[in-house]
Order: sequence, then C-alpha cells, then structure tokens
Amino acid sequence: METEKSLLILGGTSDIGRAVAIHYATRGWRVLLAGRDPVALERTAADIGTRTASNISIHALDILQTEQFPAFLDSLGMLPHTVVCVIGMLGDQRRAETDPSFATTVMRSNYEGPAILLSLIAERFAARGWGTIVGVSSVAGDRGRASNYVYGSAKSGFTAFLSGLRNRLVRTNIQVITVKPGFVRTRMTADMKLPKHLTAAPEEVATAVYTAEMRKRDIVYVRPIWRLVMSIIGTLPESVFKKTRF
Repeated sequence: METEKSLLILGGTSDIGRAVAIHYATRGWRVLLAGRDPVALERTAADIGTRTASNISIHALDILQTEQFPAFLDSLGMLPHTVVCVIGMLGDQRRAETDPSFATTVMRSNYEGPAILLSLIAERFAARGWGTIVGVSSVAGDRGRASNYVYGSAKSGFTAFLSGLRNRLVRTNIQVITVKPGFVRTRMTADMKLPKHLTAAPEEVATAVYTAEMRKRDIVYVRPIWRLVMSIIGTLPESVFKKTRF
C-alpha cells in the first residue's frame, strides 16, 4: 500500500468539493479533482494548491457521459484510497415538473451518473481489496416533499444505492459512507433564505466527511439536528404529511 494517501473528488469545482479537498490536502493527502469544466478545475486546483502547498491534479469528467466512465478511471493513472462524490444538481422544481429533458438531467446528475460511476469504482476497490467510498446525498431524499421532489427522489435513489453497496461490501475492507448535509451555504443555494440553525458551511461538511472516514461511520447527518427533524417527518402518517407545505 502506498504511503501517501490519495483522494479523488467527483465534483471537484463545487463549494463542498473544494472544502473537502482543502481539508484532506492540509493533512497530507494527494488530491485529484474531477469535474466537467476544465477552466474551473484549473482555477480551483490553483487556489487549493496555494492554500495547502499541495500539488492538485485535475481530471475531466462529465457525469452524464456514463459510457466514458471506464476510460476516465483508467486515465487517472492510479486507484485512489478514497473517493468522495459531491456531484449534485438542485435544479428548479417547477421547471422539472414541466420540462422532461430538464427533469431527466436533474435525476441523472444526482442519481444515475454518480451511482454507476461509484459502482465501477467499488468493483476496482474490491479487486484491490480495500478503499473508501463517500457519497454526499441529502436529507431531501428521506421523504418526498412538494418543494423539491424531483431532486429529492433522485437523492433518495442515491441514498438507497449507497445503502445497498454498503450492505454488499460489509465483509470486505471497503467502507461506504453516506453523508447528509441538510442545507449548505453554497453557490447552489445562494438565492435561498435558509434557517441558520439548520444550515452548514461547506467546511462543516468537509470535517464531517473526514471524521466519518477516520471513525468508520456509515451514515452521517452533518448537523445532528437533521436526524431528529427527518425522524419526525418520516413518522408522520401520509394523511397528515400530504397536507404539509415545506
């Protein structure tokens, strides 16, 4: 096993991806950033390198081009110790209700693409005999809500996928972690009015991801209050829940 640990971040130009990269890089990990926008990747890598004095590599990835996934993994030149998937697309719920193409993109970006890629990575980890997979999902997937059920349904699928993968690999040295941040202050939520006590910073998510890996956790709510909130919401009878609006 290599002495230098390595981290592949899927969605490396996102605010959460950048925070995770910095958190690991400052602890001596080699970081590989993967994303769709090469200019943004270069900019993000340069910023992280300046902040951490680390050499950050960048790798082109379009999560909707599933047929390119094997070639993408081959192009890395190495199989990382840990993979963190922070790819996500919130989208506009109303548009998703009326635009099938847009709804498809939201669903594929949040579930299909990430699940297929992580499945291929899991196979390579299994052949090697060890590794860690972290999927950043969402509390929106715990129960469908009128305000974001297209996004939420995709995240629900992603959460179920991670659960099944974890169950499948439980007797191996491969760790599968599900992280549920709740609201996060990012560019994606910049126009939303978010409740302060339920909203995390990207750095909090990064800390939760790293701590979960070190402590070998399975499912993590970044802010513990979300576990209680979603537990209560989950126990509401459907006859009551369908009358709520949030």
